[in-house]
Amino acid sequence: MTLSIAYILIGIIAVLWGADKFTDGAAAIARKMNIPEIVIGLTIVAMGTSAPELFTSVVSALKGSTGLALGNIVGSNIFNSLLIVGAAAAVAPISISQATIIKDIPFALVASLLLTAVCLDGNLTHIDSLLLLIGFALFLAYTLQIARNGKTEDSKTEKSQALWKSILFIIIGLGCLIVGSNLFVSGASTVAEQLGVSDAIIGLTIVAGGTSLPELATSIISARKGQSGIAIGNVVGSNVFNILAILGITGFISPMTNLGGITTIDLTMLILSIILVWAMSFTKYKIERWEGSMLIVIFSFYLGWLIYSAL
Repeated sequence: MTLSIAYILIGIIAVLWGADKFTDGAAAIARKMNIPEIVIGLTIVAMGTSAPELFTSVVSALKGSTGLALGNIVGSNIFNSLLIVGAAAAVAPISISQATIIKDIPFALVASLLLTAVCLDGNLTHIDSLLLLIGFALFLAYTLQIARNGKTEDSKTEKSQALWKSILFIIIGLGCLIVGSNLFVSGASTVAEQLGVSDAIIGLTIVAGGTSLPELATSIISARKGQSGIAIGNVVGSNVFNILAILGITGFISPMTNLGGITTIDLTMLILSIILVWAMSFTKYKIERWEGSMLIVIFSFYLGWLIYSAL
């Protein structure tokens, strides 16, 4: 138990430090290559911070822990939309571009609806996984199109940082994010298992929270630095990547014959969480501090329900 707690603490420290370096590197490259921060957030940052979810879900599915694999993704996305956006907005209001409201967030909503649809029969087959992967290919094509347009309304004029240094920051930061989150998940999962908690609940709470630490740290730090494009793009991109790419890959490698304890309430919460973020984005194209606080409160109630149902 003592070693597990040590893993948790070391993991948190590594994730926080890694997120700071990773964000600096990604933002610098965005400015240098004249690419909108929202594109960097939707792609490089989102995929990088979702690496722990990919690793955890694939390994869990291969070991037969479908509840842990699916719960990790569903829980991570709820965690992203409610707690991460909420915490980032509570630190500093997040400005949302019109393009993000019209295209990016709806894409994340469609991904959530698609996942719910393919899970209605209680299975995730090869065909279901292929549909998810096709959706991810379309998402990538869309973000690349944004990059080609070269619209840089999010970028700020700052002192240029050497390219090699930016890349080094990204590599070191990403390494700390992955190692730190894995240490956190390993320690937290061990503690939860010793307390007799089910795979689905562990996936929705402990593992989802642990693998989402990179997104949490990255979005909060980005918001504090005034990089709203990365802060919101990280969350939206991670949600899309988690569902379409990670579950697509996981289900294709190891089809899931049952949902492992994931309920319709969890899937409904998944959809409602992104709808809430979308609705709040329409208020002056910004998520204010009070709205962020509201998201945190809603997440707290959901987490409380999960804990209560596990007792």
